[in-house]
Amino acid sequence: MSALLHRMSVWLHRQMPTHSQLEGNRFTRPFAKRQELFRFTRRSVPRGMAVGMFIGIFALIPGVQIVGAALLCVPFRGNIPLAAAVTFISNPFTTLLVILPLAVAIGNTFGYHADIATVNAMVREGAGLEQWWHWLLSDTAPSVVIGLFIQSVIAAVVSYVLSMWFWRWWIGRKHHARRLRPAIRKVVPETQSDAPA
Repeated sequence: MSALLHRMSVWLHRQMPTHSQLEGNRFTRPFAKRQELFRFTRRSVPRGMAVGMFIGIFALIPGVQIVGAALLCVPFRGNIPLAAAVTFISNPFTTLLVILPLAVAIGNTFGYHADIATVNAMVREGAGLEQWWHWLLSDTAPSVVIGLFIQSVIAAVVSYVLSMWFWRWWIGRKHHARRLRPAIRKVVPETQSDAPA
């Protein structure tokens, strides 16, 4: 488990832009001055996870997700790189198989009559702009929006709680290992000195 986490952290560090690159860009310069938005702390990590999960599920437009997560991290003081990485929870596979069908199911419990099969048929037939517009103005749009909102809020709360718990576990494990190191160092020289020369 720790080897996988180590590989993931190395990959994430390679993908993140450097501080000088952020300061060099006129759009990211105001964010680069706020160091707390890029540090991995016990407060910024759960906030970044929650923001990334909320934006990743609610805003299903790929380019908007990373920008939206970065902008939402500023008032919530969440970790921007982590939030941007978490937005990839919604990819074509998870969106079509999990997120949208679940959003429609949640939205339909509020009395709407959205149907995912209609979307699949329209995609197969190559529906025109007018057909998509009529579909959007039907019961489907409010059903999907309500479903996505509820789903993203629940996912954000769950990811916040889980990442807080994981952070405490991880730091506790590191502190425990650090406390054991001096005891191990003391035991090793004593056993070596007792051995006959």
